[in-house]
Amino acid sequence: MTYDAKRTDGTDHRLVLTFHGTGGTAAQFHGAAEAMLPGAHIVSPEGDVSENGAQRFFRRKAEGVYDMDDLAQRTAAMAAFVEGEIARTGSTHVTGIGYSNGANILASVAMVKPDLFDALALMHPLIPWVPEPQPGLAMTRVLITGGKQDPICPPELTEALAAWFVAQKADVTTAWHPGGHEIPQSEVGALTEFLV
Repeated sequence: MTYDAKRTDGTDHRLVLTFHGTGGTAAQFHGAAEAMLPGAHIVSPEGDVSENGAQRFFRRKAEGVYDMDDLAQRTAAMAAFVEGEIARTGSTHVTGIGYSNGANILASVAMVKPDLFDALALMHPLIPWVPEPQPGLAMTRVLITGGKQDPICPPELTEALAAWFVAQKADVTTAWHPGGHEIPQSEVGALTEFLV
């Protein structure tokens, strides 16, 4: 399933793709993105991997242990999907918003196809490997958010990911809250400020 909202006034040429977390649906961030960016073209795909009934974008072998072959295949498929949406909408600026598992597939796509996105909002990402250098991410705007007590996405790995993006010369902003894997109002505020 994919949620799709067309531009209404023709003034905003941004395409915004939202990627839900494990167990979420295409609707998880679709409405919020519409509210934050009225007039943008919002597209929200839904993960097609079921983990005990919870929808995800790629398989994993255990908590924090990814099926890297499956991730590579689904990253390529998602990159092709994004390319198709860019062509379909004629958008000149593309923003990705992902939470948890959605942030992970979004980051993985950007690492392989850095030219697809102008901006990335990675909320509670978990990238448990050291990515290869990707100079194509230079100047890409990146927001990374996390919780200092997040039991799913350890803060040190979030910090390592932020440092990796900085090393690629991306324009990186980080936003932390004192809690765990939840999204508090302060994080919503950081996302809103990043988007607008």
